[in-house]
Amino acid sequence: MVSLAGAQSIGQFGGGAPAGVVGPSQRSVAEWLARLQQGSRVPSYIGTFVVSSASGAMSSSRIWHVCEGDVQLERVDALTGVPRSTLRRNDTVMTFLPDARVVTLDQRQLGAVFPNLLNLAQGLPVADYYDARELGRGRVAGCDAEIVQLLPRDEWRYGYRIWSERRTGLVLKTQTLNAHGRVLEQAAFSEVQLDAPVQAEQLRQMMANTQGYRIVKAEHARTTPQAEGWQLTTMVPGFEARNCYRRPPSASASLVQCLFSDGLATVSLFMQPLDPARHQQEGAVAMGATQTLTRRVVDRSGQWWVTAVGEVPPATLQAFVRGLERIP
Repeated sequence: MVSLAGAQSIGQFGGGAPAGVVGPSQRSVAEWLARLQQGSRVPSYIGTFVVSSASGAMSSSRIWHVCEGDVQLERVDALTGVPRSTLRRNDTVMTFLPDARVVTLDQRQLGAVFPNLLNLAQGLPVADYYDARELGRGRVAGCDAEIVQLLPRDEWRYGYRIWSERRTGLVLKTQTLNAHGRVLEQAAFSEVQLDAPVQAEQLRQMMANTQGYRIVKAEHARTTPQAEGWQLTTMVPGFEARNCYRRPPSASASLVQCLFSDGLATVSLFMQPLDPARHQQEGAVAMGATQTLTRRVVDRSGQWWVTAVGEVPPATLQAFVRGLERIP
């Protein structure tokens, strides 16, 4: 496991239950989720966060975040991999790729942008599928934190261990746990400064400064699986359809993406016409907590390639793919 500077470690990638579990939960699942949602509206902070997996993969980024009323602005610079800066104003997301001199413009989807270390989709019955267990207190990046574990009630989802800053509720660290309590993936601040002097106007100017860049706007149209000739004959318990898009919107045989969530975990289904040159190997791949499953579908209308992606157990993706069929 990658050691995170300044982050207290409980239940490392070797797994096992953390010490110091204290009594039954003092807050319900709903109360914990409300606290974590409130934490995403911290007035301002600057920090470095690291995502690491049990396989040894690691990435890190630097983030500047500020709230002005109902407006959230943030900048996230990748410190590893391809250089890129992501700037967000509420759900509008611009990604600057300096090497290619390209800016991509898109709308945020579930879990697509930090600081949503958890996807926390509203309006879903999370408490029906998770229990909360308080694990006491700890420290992350020099901040006092309260620790809670969200335990799944069935085999269709992973569990989570979450450290939230005691005063604000800001999520400082999360661990995604499999059914045996093993940590599959961890995301944590290695250092963070709350109430930092982040200038909202400076972030606005950065979003507006696209001179010398080619702007690529993501083109997609809202749709439904049925409108695209697909149906889910069975649904995985707790997961509800959230959005469905066709990319590009004008093509008759384009990529369709449908998103499903249980309020914490998200699954995406991608359906597109089969391209024999690119779509060859069916199977499953795991990277940290993220599972990917690919499958070829053949019907009278042609051949199709289905990809399922999500931070869920492999059996959950298999259930989604098994339940997906072409409409006769």
